[in-house]
Amino acid sequence: MEKKFLDAMMFRHACKAFDATRKISEKDFNDILEMGRLSPSSFGFEPWKFVIIQNSALREKMKAFTWGAQGQLPTASHFMVILARKAPGVKYDSSYIQHMLHDVKQMPEEVVGMINQFYEKFQKEDFKLLESDRTLFDWASKQTYLALANMMTGAATKGIDSCPIEGFDVAKTEEFLKNELGIDTDAFGASVMVAFGYRKSEPREKSRQDIKDITAWYR
Repeated sequence: MEKKFLDAMMFRHACKAFDATRKISEKDFNDILEMGRLSPSSFGFEPWKFVIIQNSALREKMKAFTWGAQGQLPTASHFMVILARKAPGVKYDSSYIQHMLHDVKQMPEEVVGMINQFYEKFQKEDFKLLESDRTLFDWASKQTYLALANMMTGAATKGIDSCPIEGFDVAKTEEFLKNELGIDTDAFGASVMVAFGYRKSEPREKSRQDIKDITAWYR
């Protein structure tokens, strides 16, 4: 049953273990991926890759370095590692950025030149992203969280549960990505993980700070 947005937000919770007997349909999961694909990103550069790991033997190996997903790895219908592009790929003069501007967005040359200037200034001066490779990677990772949030809330509109996961050893995760999945970890790094499926028990009541404690109005 489709849910309205706020209903979906109330429904969504960080599901620690799923009903392993229930699987998300191919259509519904393709819709979730499309929600990720259509998500916004800074300058529209989409510095992400969605890696879905369904093989049970691979998931079992991941348990050794993914302490935050001990309940989700064996029970989730779908388990995803979201990758972010590393420094070489998101730097203002990279071939990937030019590919996005020319081939994906198909912008005219004069517009490409203007965006290149804005993007270089943004990285060098506004956000000072060129201080280290890690700074650039962290900026790219921030973009993946936009896709992450959209996929989780979008899943909730379909009555599908999820859980975002940061509880993992980054170095061992990237070793796994390289050796087991053949991913180029010079180009991509692990940003965050997320599990999808159906709850096996109802969560406790949602708790959040009061709206007045997290907002400030200047009229």
